[in-house]
Amino acid sequence: MSKGLDLVAIDLGASSGRAMLGQFDGNRVSLRELHRFSNGPVRLPDGIHWDVLGIWSDLLQGLAIAAREPSVELAGVGIDTWGVDFGLLDRSGALIGNPYHYRDSRTDGMLEAAFERVPRAQIFGQTGIQFMEFNTLFQLLSMVLNKSPEIEIAENLLMMPDLLNYWLTGRKVGEFSICTTSQCYDTLKKDWSWTLLDALGIPSDIFPEVIPAASVVGQMLPSIAQDLGMTPIPVLAPACHDTGSAVAAVPATGADFVYVSCGTWSLMGTELSEPLVNDDSLRLSLTNEGGVCDTFRFLKNITGLWLVQECRRQWTLEGEELSWDGLTMMAYKAEPLRSVVDPDCSDFLRPGDMPSRIRAYCERTGQSVPESKGAIIRCALEGLALKYRWVLEGIEDVLGRRLSPLHLVGGGIKNRLLCQFAADATGREVVAGPVEATAIGNTLTQVMALGELDSLADLRQVVRDSFEIVHYEPSGDPRWEDAYTKLGDLMAEC
Repeated sequence: MSKGLDLVAIDLGASSGRAMLGQFDGNRVSLRELHRFSNGPVRLPDGIHWDVLGIWSDLLQGLAIAAREPSVELAGVGIDTWGVDFGLLDRSGALIGNPYHYRDSRTDGMLEAAFERVPRAQIFGQTGIQFMEFNTLFQLLSMVLNKSPEIEIAENLLMMPDLLNYWLTGRKVGEFSICTTSQCYDTLKKDWSWTLLDALGIPSDIFPEVIPAASVVGQMLPSIAQDLGMTPIPVLAPACHDTGSAVAAVPATGADFVYVSCGTWSLMGTELSEPLVNDDSLRLSLTNEGGVCDTFRFLKNITGLWLVQECRRQWTLEGEELSWDGLTMMAYKAEPLRSVVDPDCSDFLRPGDMPSRIRAYCERTGQSVPESKGAIIRCALEGLALKYRWVLEGIEDVLGRRLSPLHLVGGGIKNRLLCQFAADATGREVVAGPVEATAIGNTLTQVMALGELDSLADLRQVVRDSFEIVHYEPSGDPRWEDAYTKLGDLMAEC
């Protein structure tokens, strides 16, 4: 841990993106935001897409800003994004169409279509990945079954960060952590699941070579560097899946911790040295995603602050601009635990009028209907915290051991009410921080790629030395037990 390094972390989430300057002095790391931009779905007549050229333009703008920073000598750049989505390239290397957004409806019914061809247990046995209808596997199956011309002419498939790395370097490779989110990758054999792809009629020759996290993708193309007014720098692979980078930055000291990476999605799990693929993990729909240093994130995807974000978006459309802090204060003042929602219910999957959907859900399930904005937001936050407990207990049952403490990282921990609810619902100490876990993990995994950190333990020591964390203790309010029982009833009915 000796060399000072200046690095750019490009962190692309489902609603926004940013370019961060990460500076490592050999012992501590600091971050500074250089460029932030919105990043959301674009609806076209053929479905919901990502504005990938807009993303690319903002990525380059962030790099250009970094290159102009005084007294900064850039040593590399790394990109992380959400999972499952991808771009297809033709034989000349050109992108074929705008990549689809995972919330597009083209995958409706694809789970059932896949299981008709390959049994559910067999798919899980090869991939170890949680079944979600928008996974890459089912996006590709929908293209095959609908005879999409795009899949018929595709020469290469690159996951979203791999596509951006290709545009920066000209090298077509896939990074381990992002590739495992696709459900096209065999986590046990650590290779693409060739037999599964063939059984579903998905062209297997489009999948790239896979490289590990904390490795070098390649050198920035001279033409890109010239346009940006900078010297070409290495393009490095952090954990290119944003959750992989966030989990790398969890400031844990032992092996029995549990984490939640909080954002639009909440990714809750623990860290294993090998994937755990068995009947129990299949039953609970747990997933084995790749991490840094050949680790696996044994976790479950939970719908996170999506409900709250969509409520705010709806009220903005109705002409009322509300701050996040203002909404949280309204929720704090609302009556506790009046109604329970399961955030993963299909009622809440698609974009739309979320306040009306929450009210309709509560009415349909015979509960008190939240009317005020504060009551709606509180209902969503409490439901999320209760789902944390359900997932935590399921993971513990599969592993046969208790996990503690509960680490919360990511932007969602700015909502202190959610952190306290998580402690109350689970009955565990909550350790909250750092907020910028994804960008921190991205930066420090780049440091590892350059040979200045040797292990995850070293990386996490840097995190503990660099950032403040906040502790929350459970309140012991017995009403949470009744609410948890109600959640179980609702999940059985959904």
